[in-house]
Amino acid sequence: MKIANFGKILVLAGATILSAQTVVAETVLKLGTTGRLGMPIGDAIDQALIPAMEKASGGKMRIEPHYQRSLCAEQKCGEQANQGLIALWTSSTANYGNFGPELAIFDLPFIFKSLEDAKRISNEWLAERQCKLALENAGHICLSVYSSGGFRQLGNATKPVRVPDDMKGLKWRTTKSPVEFMLVKNWGAVPTPYDWSQLYQGLQSGVVEGQYVATPWQHVAKLHEVAKYFTEIGGMWSGNILAMDAAQYNALSDEEKEWLHEAVDAYGEKVNELDNAWIKNGEDAIKASANEWYVPTEAELTQWRAGAIGAWLDAKGTFEPDVARRVLLEQGMDSFVEQLEAAGAL
Repeated sequence: MKIANFGKILVLAGATILSAQTVVAETVLKLGTTGRLGMPIGDAIDQALIPAMEKASGGKMRIEPHYQRSLCAEQKCGEQANQGLIALWTSSTANYGNFGPELAIFDLPFIFKSLEDAKRISNEWLAERQCKLALENAGHICLSVYSSGGFRQLGNATKPVRVPDDMKGLKWRTTKSPVEFMLVKNWGAVPTPYDWSQLYQGLQSGVVEGQYVATPWQHVAKLHEVAKYFTEIGGMWSGNILAMDAAQYNALSDEEKEWLHEAVDAYGEKVNELDNAWIKNGEDAIKASANEWYVPTEAELTQWRAGAIGAWLDAKGTFEPDVARRVLLEQGMDSFVEQLEAAGAL
């Protein structure tokens, strides 16, 4: 009886050791994000990135998400990744600029004509090209480039706006972005830096009269309740990335990298799917209550794009002119190329 009990003890001990070895062998990638569940980025992490990693690795590698700035936000997440405190992080392409200019091309106003063009060109060659440069120069590898909210669109509480001249004299809310400030100024409005959390009240009271925000965010903030005139000019694309610290990425085995890329591919597809639905739902809701949702003609868009040339001039040195020219020509935007070349921006 004692021998049998001893044998059971040995079996249990062996199982415990094997279990401990299994735990030790598991690779955990900690992810910091501003995304939250219920929104495209958070839901894509939960519904695609995590389960795809589990499936690809057979449970040997795991994503540990920390949503809604619980660990860090964008630039701080990148800094923590460089310090080895986290492995993965999400960020807007604009905020990646703190680490280097490699992704600045995605933020040039009117670089993309449509969401479909942005996805096609990014997926076919642009994202891979720019992300390789980021890996070489900035200590991060951007694993996926995608939209978060699509394009910014103009909304105002005062009157129909169809061409830039219609904005003259209107107090237009801006962020701290110098590109946005210059765009609004060149279009003839009065750029007015104003806090996002107060924007509804600002539009309601007339402290500011207009804003330039991605459509689904306008819907989330219920800005369409107080701003009834909208203009679909596009212009600034809301690019985002899923990135990883280069040193930690290079430390992975080839097999682990394959697992990671398989999971990231699933994430990229899901986040685009969710984002497209989010944009459509927001636009449909806004159009249902708007006094006007105006879509400019191509001739009118030429006027809007002209206001962006100063921003391109200011951004010289942060992007490669030949690459930007290729992106525009692949979308048939020959006239905008001519405008930029005439101004010396390309």
